[in-house]
Amino acid sequence: MEECTGKSSWPELVGVNGNKAVTIIEKENPNVDAITVLIGSFVTQDFRCDRVRVWVDKYGIVGQVPHIG
Repeated sequence: MEECTGKSSWPELVGVNGNKAVTIIEKENPNVDAITVLIGSFVTQDFRCDRVRVWVDKYGIVGQVPHIG
């Protein structure tokens, strides 16, 4: 697996508004693009050091720990 740089996981953001989480993640690790994704959505399974998926519920609240991948 590829070695990623910078912070790679944000457990403290579970329960936070997804859009706010995206802003925090991109500020704490400028090497990544964070995007919100509705929990249960189908996504590609490829691993990328420059991507963080922020899984949110129907209310836009982060429901899983965001991490690089």
